[in-house]
Amino acid sequence: MTSNTLIQPTEIIHLSGISWQTYENLLTELSANRRLRLTYNRGTLEIMVPSPEHESCKKVLGRFVETLAEELEVNIQPLGSTTFKLPELSGIEPDECFYIKNINVIRGKKRIDLAQDTPPDLVVEIDITSSSKNRFQVYTDMGVPAIWRYDGKDFSINVLQNQKYISIEQSLAFPNLPLTEISNFLEQVGKKDYLELVKEFRQWVKSKI
Repeated sequence: MTSNTLIQPTEIIHLSGISWQTYENLLTELSANRRLRLTYNRGTLEIMVPSPEHESCKKVLGRFVETLAEELEVNIQPLGSTTFKLPELSGIEPDECFYIKNINVIRGKKRIDLAQDTPPDLVVEIDITSSSKNRFQVYTDMGVPAIWRYDGKDFSINVLQNQKYISIEQSLAFPNLPLTEISNFLEQVGKKDYLELVKEFRQWVKSKI
């Protein structure tokens, strides 16, 4: 097993030559410390310690999804950072995830098995510490239809087409809204009060409906 530390050692570590069983063991051993985020892809393991900035942005963007659903009267089921796995191949914990179109498929379920269940309709990824583009392959394997990505500056909507993600202007779940403008609100994270920011976003959504 070889390791290669990238960016800041205290925030993210990449390890190669990791077996699936080792990944499973780490999930079990680290279950008490959910501050750590693990991503496994074909023998490569990423261990990330999310920064306060990362956590603030993911919380706000997740709340924006819920606000959109409330104002547009769209049913959603948030599953946070649930661990999703394709045994022997990949495993991942999104920053936030939501079932929308396929909400009835997982309604009432306490466990999600991708061998028989559909993946989340929407995943939120914050790239303050590392690039979630490295995780796009995992989401491709799992067939996640859409990823909302924010890198601390730009917000993008990415949809899966022909086994690759492409950036588009409108959301599959919330069409006909200029959601790329979300960047303007995310830039205010840490500068404005959390609830005030959510309130301003809600008012913006109402003005666009």
